[in-house]
Amino acid sequence: MPKINVYLPDELAEAVKQAGVPVSAVCQRALEQAVRRVTAIRETVLADLDLEEPTGALTHLTGRARTVLKLAAEQARAEGAASVGTEHLLGGMLSEGANLALRVLAVMDIQPEQVKRDLAQRHQAAAGTETPQSFSGPAANALEFAVTEATSLGHNYVGCEHLLLGLVAEPDGTAGQVLRALGADPRLTRRAVTAALAGYVHLRAQTQQGGPAAQGGDQLAALATVVKNELQSIAQRLERLERHAGLDG
Repeated sequence: MPKINVYLPDELAEAVKQAGVPVSAVCQRALEQAVRRVTAIRETVLADLDLEEPTGALTHLTGRARTVLKLAAEQARAEGAASVGTEHLLGGMLSEGANLALRVLAVMDIQPEQVKRDLAQRHQAAAGTETPQSFSGPAANALEFAVTEATSLGHNYVGCEHLLLGLVAEPDGTAGQVLRALGADPRLTRRAVTAALAGYVHLRAQTQQGGPAAQGGDQLAALATVVKNELQSIAQRLERLERHAGLDG
């Protein structure tokens, strides 16, 4: 039977040992589920995909995330591409224009126009005549990573922020290459998403408690301030944990 090495953070590895978790069985089960989800996404026929009432692996997509997929499919179709790639998913996110993923990037000083320019430089659309039938391998993996990121954050939905994490984590697609080159590495992006979600909770709580309700650009500026504060706090806590675990050297 083939052997696959699985690397765990020290604290998790110690907790697994203390709990006596059957690592092999758990990993096999998790990998089986992941393979089924990725296969389902890869085998999805776009012509049969109902984004208004998604099924299977796409069931928990938010409305904005479904819009991004629709725009991605339309872009791929306009290019005559054989499949929907990560570049189309990122393009759909940019075209949607109002999702949390773009606000997270802005807080990280990565502007949508810069992403669009770099994406255009790396992705030269061929003048094809095909109609995309499915997601490419990297795009399917990015969607699977998005589901995994949502699950790890304890969310029962998959939004554009999770899709951003999926694109950043996927190693081979054009979208991930563009985003990472602009500074959106997986760990920093995950921190920023966590901070942004905490920022929304903070702003909503302020509004419910009778504080001033920010609108439009004011809301974005307020969110950016909260996110940067939250991000700095999270970074400081992680740095302390890393020093404690001896990972800072």
